[in-house]
Amino acid sequence: MLDILAYEFMQRAIISGVVIAVACSTLGLFLVLRRYSLFGDVLAHTALSGIAVGIFLNVYPLITALLTSMLASIGITKMKSSTRLSGDTLIAMLLIGSLAVAIVMLSASNGLNVNLLSYLFGSILLIRYEDMIVTIIASIAVIAYVTANRDKLLYITMDEEQARLSGLNVQVMNYIFMALASIIVILAIRLVGVLLVSSLIVLPNIAGMMLGKGFRYTLIASPCIAVVAVVTGIVSSYYLNIAASGMIVITNLLITLCILAYKSFKGESIAIRQLIRI
Repeated sequence: MLDILAYEFMQRAIISGVVIAVACSTLGLFLVLRRYSLFGDVLAHTALSGIAVGIFLNVYPLITALLTSMLASIGITKMKSSTRLSGDTLIAMLLIGSLAVAIVMLSASNGLNVNLLSYLFGSILLIRYEDMIVTIIASIAVIAYVTANRDKLLYITMDEEQARLSGLNVQVMNYIFMALASIIVILAIRLVGVLLVSSLIVLPNIAGMMLGKGFRYTLIASPCIAVVAVVTGIVSSYYLNIAASGMIVITNLLITLCILAYKSFKGESIAIRQLIRI
């Protein structure tokens, strides 16, 4: 196994994958609890429209992807607080709209090429040294923010109105949280691609929550599950000569199914809404 570490691109992929896995799963727990499981998909598909705009304008695609994703996340937060539309309705609207924009821009620029496919499905070969450094810094910032504000974020997640009445600046914290989610999604696109990025947000947390040990335990267990899935996926993809992004998601899914099977074998009922105890 150690022979793969002789390749610099594998070193960059594993290091970047580990920090992205921890950041995505840590931030993703609060998204899952808010019933924003599809939020990662929305940001990823919005990023796809940004990538299409970048290709059309001949600009570095990840810059335009980050801008469109941040605008989308801030827009969802603003509209949720100023309209009566539910979060899932807003997510559905943005998901449809961003895909439409991406299709139009790509058709106008003839952008369906190998470079675009690498954004759709991810490619560990594209992770440069500079990308790895940026990924590490951004991931550490996200993890530090969530760790420092976990109780406040949980309070807002469980009862936003009560949190506002208690004196928390809910709107500012929501904006910061959504902006960080946008950054992490963009970074994860390099690893698993637009189409699979939400798996790093959702699956480790579902697996962690199914263990039924409470919020703090899940906050530790989910990143561990994500790291195991990412490292296993990257290593197995090297030896099997298949796509790393697909193997990462399949490993994540297998871990989740194994926990589900174990719980079912023991005769324990699984109700996600009841699994998070403070």
